[in-house]
Amino acid sequence: MLKWSKVATSLCLVTMCFVPFQTASAESSEKEIWATHEKRNFSLNQKEFAKPLPRFAFDSGFTFEYPDAVRGVYVTAHSAGGARFEKLVKLMDTTDLNAMVVDIKDDNGYVTYIPEDSSPYASVGQPYIKDPKAILKTMEDKQIYPIARVVVFKDTVLANAKPELSFKDGNQVWKNGRGDSFVNPFLKEVWDYNVGIAIEAAKMGFQEIQFDYVRFPEGFEKRDEELIYDGGEYAKNDTDNVQKRVQAVTDFVEYAHEKLEPYGVKVSVDIFGYTATLPEAPGIGQNFSKISENVDVISSMIYPSHWTPYFGISKPDLQPYELVTEYTKLEKNKLAELKNPPISRPWLQDFTASWLGSGNYKAYGKAEVEAQIKALNDQGINEFLLWDAGNSYTEGVDYTP
Repeated sequence: MLKWSKVATSLCLVTMCFVPFQTASAESSEKEIWATHEKRNFSLNQKEFAKPLPRFAFDSGFTFEYPDAVRGVYVTAHSAGGARFEKLVKLMDTTDLNAMVVDIKDDNGYVTYIPEDSSPYASVGQPYIKDPKAILKTMEDKQIYPIARVVVFKDTVLANAKPELSFKDGNQVWKNGRGDSFVNPFLKEVWDYNVGIAIEAAKMGFQEIQFDYVRFPEGFEKRDEELIYDGGEYAKNDTDNVQKRVQAVTDFVEYAHEKLEPYGVKVSVDIFGYTATLPEAPGIGQNFSKISENVDVISSMIYPSHWTPYFGISKPDLQPYELVTEYTKLEKNKLAELKNPPISRPWLQDFTASWLGSGNYKAYGKAEVEAQIKALNDQGINEFLLWDAGNSYTEGVDYTP
């Protein structure tokens, strides 16, 4: 049996003060953007029925056009707020790249700018991006499509501030082998906390919210009955633990999409590439098809270096074109089964995976990046994102080979 955590009501009230949540404020903001009433005029001989008002979209003050196809790069908050931002803008100017995925809530759980004092997230803000509006203005001027990356359930900051929203190993907040802690996808308080940050990014002017780490910790199926945590409403479900996790993750994505709809932004989710090869990933709760049904864009992380010989390619990092081709064929079949499939916009590799050891990797440069893009294009997929943790992207690449 699961050992659900039992947190006294009084303790919850005390600990809640560490990191307030955006709940009522988000709801009230949403209400402000809707129309109020339309007058109906009547005459003696004729009754004029009012036409329904159009939905009002939230206006951030910025204007962006969706590109012919998103061809983007990952941008850390340090890069966005530092000198590297100018280099990345120049890269956009001189190539067919046209989008940036900017960290707004990072892998530690920090908001990467300083919110206003009235924001529920002021206490977790960091001055990595000193002037987000200035960055968005530059992106507007250059017509660089802005995507806000929000890391969801990997959140050491919130887990340590509010252990009852996390997973506990005895009396301590659980950490994985890299020292990272996660918050609990079963809890709606955690959902609202992250959706609130996404709403702030949408109000700021970002055109798309990209949720990352939308999952339980890796290998959770091996510790789900050992750690102490609150199952929330899902504890009542008459299903096994795997299905409870899948339902919680899927429900969060659907909920976030619904809450963000009034702000006119697209919603995308990063997902492990291998989830498309399984009915569902049993530990982390990701079901490729169910998540895809609830987003505008699905971004599978299909870096060749991260695969085993699943597709019959013994050393995938050495064969980027073949690996991406085989994955894309599989993904296309999965998406074709959906009534309203999302845009496919995979993450591609622009880094060298030297940790694989001699003979198992190659230095990635122009040819390797182009090979991955061409593999997508040959299968009818024209959108992609490039990942390099240091944001040092290969020069001279043809992004529309």
